[in-house]
Amino acid sequence: MTKTAIITGGTVGIGYELSKLIAADGYDLILVARNEKTLKKVKKEIESSNKVKVDILSLDLADPKSPKKIFDFAKKTKAVVEVLVNNAGFGTNGKFDRMDLKEELQMVQVNVASLVELTHLFLQGMVERKNGKILNVASIAGFQPGPNMANYYATKAYVLSFSEAVYEDVKKDGVTVTALCPGPTKTEFFERAEITKSKLLDNPMAPIMEAKEVAEIGYDALKKGKSVVIAGALNKILAQSVRITPRFVTRKITKFFNQNG
Repeated sequence: MTKTAIITGGTVGIGYELSKLIAADGYDLILVARNEKTLKKVKKEIESSNKVKVDILSLDLADPKSPKKIFDFAKKTKAVVEVLVNNAGFGTNGKFDRMDLKEELQMVQVNVASLVELTHLFLQGMVERKNGKILNVASIAGFQPGPNMANYYATKAYVLSFSEAVYEDVKKDGVTVTALCPGPTKTEFFERAEITKSKLLDNPMAPIMEAKEVAEIGYDALKKGKSVVIAGALNKILAQSVRITPRFVTRKITKFFNQNG
């Protein structure tokens, strides 16, 4: 049976770059994203460059039914899922009391609940086969609270903590779970979050990285079975500095950089 990788949010940014890297290693792909037109475009591109099959699923992970639909599709097609990449996610910007509650709850569904369900659904088969790798895209935001992006930072803290814990749960079963923690990256994230004027985009302490570079770092860590990888030397320093900085100082600094304009 051909080895298969599932990638959510696999048509843009870090997910798109990971899709190309994983396909180049001979994995058939199941790509999940909302935009069917973009899915078809990426499918054609990857299949023309690699001897692999790419299946596409146009689903919104804000819909609680989507994770089970992905699992059922893999089961129906008898795909042996050796790699799961939980990359789909989004953020918002502004004081939490002024945010749209529906959108904030959708963020929790996409960033956390769908990730947890997909991990649980596919992890069981991996443990039974004593083989499998999961890459959960967290963020350096997961190391600290994030005023003006409170819910997003909280979801990424969950992903980081969850991934590390499950890594310990299954590491003796031949399965690894890796948390990829990027800093600011050139993707559609900032436009989606409506923070194109954020000071995060002009921070010499954390320069914006290319999505391709972040994906390469994440995929290398996945293959090596690392529990956590932080993309970028300066981001590693920032993540570690948070551990020794008083929380009230961290909150004020993060609030300053998260201001939009």
